[in-house]
Amino acid sequence: MSTHKDQEFLEYMAKSIVSKPEEVKVERIVDEMGVLLILTVDQEDVSKVIGKEGRTAKAMRLMLKTVGYMNKVRANLKINAPLIDKK
Repeated sequence: MSTHKDQEFLEYMAKSIVSKPEEVKVERIVDEMGVLLILTVDQEDVSKVIGKEGRTAKAMRLMLKTVGYMNKVRANLKINAPLIDKK
């Protein structure tokens, strides 16, 4: 399975800010609208990836769009947040 520059970049960014980098998974889906990258992290790391007021997620989206632009691809990011069990 070959990885693409945008997928590698997102995985690198996510692994650098989470506590459990081994749980980071990036799925890449290509359709007529462009490329959708789905980021899945451990439940405890969701808040780190999103950041205060979504600032970290916005910055990741901006950098990902820049990498996509450089590779002539329209890239979008979706953060797959697992459900949190409330006890």
